[in-house]
Amino acid sequence: MGVRLMVVDDHRLLAEALASALKLRGHRVLAAAAPTTGAADLVVGRAPEVCLFGTASPAVPGTFDPVVRIRRERPQTAVVVLGPVPSPRGIAAAFAAGAAGYVRHDERIEGVERAIAKARAGEAAIAPQLLQGAFAELLDPVAQPDDEGRRLLRLLTPREVEVLVRVAEGEDTRLIAAGMRIAPSTARTHVQRVLMKLGVGSRLEAAALAARTGLLDRAAVTRQGPDPVG
Repeated sequence: MGVRLMVVDDHRLLAEALASALKLRGHRVLAAAAPTTGAADLVVGRAPEVCLFGTASPAVPGTFDPVVRIRRERPQTAVVVLGPVPSPRGIAAAFAAGAAGYVRHDERIEGVERAIAKARAGEAAIAPQLLQGAFAELLDPVAQPDDEGRRLLRLLTPREVEVLVRVAEGEDTRLIAAGMRIAPSTARTHVQRVLMKLGVGSRLEAAALAARTGLLDRAAVTRQGPDPVG
């Protein structure tokens, strides 16, 4: 039997994609909405069994204020956070706010479902290695949290950064090639290199990873124009 769910994320496209995938697997998704600042009002009003709460900045103060309110006004609703990794400080903040679980934003749909089931059953829904990282951060905090977006950005060339931005904007290979004035085969090669460097298997996963780690925001600052040749 499916679970009554609500999906909230600052990136509406990602929220709707996840909601669609969960519906296909038999779950009842009450809403797929953005931004997360309005999550508490939606959850309090609709009272789902589980709320999937997506955030790109789990370590930022105030990010989980909606979770605190949800747990206060709808204690029967379990909240599972979808966030970037590694972010032990963010994981600790999520559980401190009352979240029932924390799942990697690039987790497969099967992993998300397992987290949903555990949270619904009142169990902690988090991979052991993530929990260990959170405890390590609490016991031995570092001065600055890891900047996953900056690390990922360093893996890409300026041309690949532009390709990633275009992928995140929904452009297909033909549009990427036209916009960058390169051959479609070259554009396809650039896309494959971006996916390989980011360690993801699809364009949607690349867009999700870029959005949630802040890579897109950094890319907007560092993005350079196309080179004369592909």
